[in-house]
Amino acid sequence: MKKDNKLTRFWKVLGPGLITGASDDDPSGIATYSQAGAAYGLSTLWTSVIAFPLMAAIQQMCAKIGLVTSQGLTGALKTHYPRPILYLMLLFSFPAIVMNIGADIAGMGAVGNLLFPKIEATYFSVFFTVLLLVLIVYLPYQKIAKTLKYLCIVLLVYLVVPFLYKQDWLDIAKNTFIPTIHFNKEFISVLVGILGTTISPYLFFWQASMEVEEMAHKSKHLIVNKKIISEMKQDVDFGMSFSGVVMFFIILTTGTVLFKGGIHQIETVEQAAAALKPLAGNFAYLLFAIGVIGTGLLAIPVLSGSLSYIITETFGWQQGLDKKFHEAKAFYIVMAISLILGLSLNYIGISPVQALIYTAILYGMTAPVLIAIILHISNNKSVMGRFTNSRISNILGFTALIIMSAAAIVLLYLQLAGD
Repeated sequence: MKKDNKLTRFWKVLGPGLITGASDDDPSGIATYSQAGAAYGLSTLWTSVIAFPLMAAIQQMCAKIGLVTSQGLTGALKTHYPRPILYLMLLFSFPAIVMNIGADIAGMGAVGNLLFPKIEATYFSVFFTVLLLVLIVYLPYQKIAKTLKYLCIVLLVYLVVPFLYKQDWLDIAKNTFIPTIHFNKEFISVLVGILGTTISPYLFFWQASMEVEEMAHKSKHLIVNKKIISEMKQDVDFGMSFSGVVMFFIILTTGTVLFKGGIHQIETVEQAAAALKPLAGNFAYLLFAIGVIGTGLLAIPVLSGSLSYIITETFGWQQGLDKKFHEAKAFYIVMAISLILGLSLNYIGISPVQALIYTAILYGMTAPVLIAIILHISNNKSVMGRFTNSRISNILGFTALIIMSAAAIVLLYLQLAGD
C-alpha cells in the first residue's frame, strides 16, 4: 500500500518535465536515431549517456526561470534583454518549428499508410492535423496535460522491440560507455544531427511556459520554495532520462536489426518501420509504427504550443492552454497556423528529409545563443534571487554551450563544404 502511495505521489509530481522529455523523441527524432543505427550500428549508443546530463541541466534552468519569474522564456528575454535578440530568436524559431511540425505530420501520415496501404499518406496527414487542432482548441488545459502524460507511455513500445530477438549485451555495454568517433563528414553529420535533435531550442521555451501554467493551475498565490524546486528537478530528471532511454533503444533496435540486416540507408521514419518488418517480424514492425504515431500526437502540440508561447509573449497577447479559445484567440490561431503551414510542406515540394536538414541548421545556430542567455538569466540574482544556478548546473550548462557551439560551427562547415 505504501509503495502504491509513493508511486501515486511520484506520478503526480511528473508533468512538464516528462512531457518535454518524451516530446523530444518525436517522429523527426526517431528518423535521426534510426539513420544513426542503420548507418553505424551501435557506434552512437554512447551519445544517449552524454546527452542526458546536458539536457537535464538546461531544462532545469528553463523550468526554474518559469517558476521564479512567472514568465515564459520569451517574457524573460523581453524584460531583461534588447529587443533585437528577441526578434532574432523569433525569426529563427518560426521556420524551424514549422518545418519540424511538417516533418512530423508527414512521418505520421506515411506510417499510417504503411499500416493501412489502401489509404493514401496525405489523407492520414490531413486527418492527424485536423484531430490535433480539434483536441488542442476544445480540451481544457488539465485534460491536455493528462492526455500528453499518458501518451508518453506509448514510447515504452521502443523498449520492447530489442528483446524480440537475440542481443550481444557485452557489445552493447561497450558501445554505451566507450565513445566511438569516426573522423569523417558522414559520421560527424550524424553526431551533429543527434545533438540538434536532443537539445532543441523549442523545448527551452515550452518547459518554462509549462511551469508557469502548472503553477497558475495549482494556485495563483503559491510561493516558490525548495520543495517546489526539488519536485521540478525530479520531474525534469525523469523526463530527460526517459527521453534518453527511448533514444538509446531506437538506436539499439535499428543498429542491431537494420545494420546487421544490411540496410544502412534510412531517410525517413516510415522506411525504418518498413525495413523492420521482414527482418524482425510483424510485431516489431507494428510496435515501431504505432510508436511513431503516438509520439507525433505528443510532440506536435508541444511544437505548436512552444511557437505560440514565443509569439504571444513577444507581442504581449493573451496566451495559455488553460484559457478558452475566446479568451486567447491569438494563441490558438498561431497554433492552428503552424499546423496548417506544417501540413502544407507536403504539397510544395519540400520533403520531410529536407525539412529536417533545414530544421537542424536553424536549431544548431540558435541553440548556443539561447543557452548562453539561459545561463546568464539563471546566474542573475536580480532576476532569480536565491535560486541562481549551483556550481554543477553551471559546469553542465557551459559544457552544453561549448558542445552546441562546436556543433553549430561543424554544421555550417559541412553545409558550406558540400560534397
